[in-house]
Amino acid sequence: MAMCENWQLFIHDGRHNHAIGVYSHGHAQPAKLTEEQLIQIEQFRKSHVPLFLWLSAIRDYTVFYRNREDSNMLSDIVVAHPTSIEILRTWSYVLIMDTTYKTNKYNMPLLEVIGMTPTAKNFTVASAFMQNEQATTYRWALQ
Repeated sequence: MAMCENWQLFIHDGRHNHAIGVYSHGHAQPAKLTEEQLIQIEQFRKSHVPLFLWLSAIRDYTVFYRNREDSNMLSDIVVAHPTSIEILRTWSYVLIMDTTYKTNKYNMPLLEVIGMTPTAKNFTVASAFMQNEQATTYRWALQ
């Protein structure tokens, strides 16, 4: 029993009184990697495959990237989950975009795109590392 000046709480049965929710995203157990995925990650790590390719291979993330015109170096990359894109297509009325500048080891701006549902729940639409903060780069990342 818990008590406060204005209320009391009695717990008669501490078990859940409802079935497990249908949507298990974000819960530890369903998000846990399988043994095959762990082996695949180890193979990727040993062969120096970049992290964004792990995401696309193991967790079905959509990855868009482009290289610099004068070399084969990565210049911009956008990572999004298909479910986030689907939610965005349904509720695209409110988008929040924020860029952090030179806070990572590559000194590349990180763009975070966040959406909001009608029930005031936030969801990550996409994340992007960009070569600069020019309008053409933003245009590419948001298309």
